[in-house]
Amino acid sequence: MSEIDDLVAKIVQQIGETATATTVKPQAPTTQAALTKKDYPLYSQHPELVHSPSGKQLKDITLDNILSDKIKSNDLRITPDTLRLQGEVANDAGRDAVQRNFQRASELTAIPDDRLLEMYNALRPYRSTKAELLAMSAELKDKYHAPINAGWFAQAADFYESRKKLKGDN
Repeated sequence: MSEIDDLVAKIVQQIGETATATTVKPQAPTTQAALTKKDYPLYSQHPELVHSPSGKQLKDITLDNILSDKIKSNDLRITPDTLRLQGEVANDAGRDAVQRNFQRASELTAIPDDRLLEMYNALRPYRSTKAELLAMSAELKDKYHAPINAGWFAQAADFYESRKKLKGDN
């Protein structure tokens, strides 16, 4: 198990080192100035910026509205915009690694949960061929418009190939 832990740690380290080159700067809404660390926590400092995927405002998400079925389970999910805004706050606080995590997470909100779990399962050593990982990279980029995560899968494919961790290598 230690070999797998070491492998995962190396991948994470390499991705972190190369992520700065592929990091996409989060974009603030055009009517909103860039957020700073003083805007933390976002939900209390700027509740007007936090909304559900269906557009419901934070103030509308109450227990009464949940019980009366005015709020659906999808309304309790975070949006890509909220994640990007939280990334701005993290960046201003000097936490660029946290910002990159928010950027990756914002991309992942577009992917159905079942597919996302399949993709992450495919990243386990010896589970996928290089072609399968590269196909997932292309899917992330083309179908889900997730270039940061697509790059992560492409890097994993190359890394697994160099370390003989692809399907059939064991």
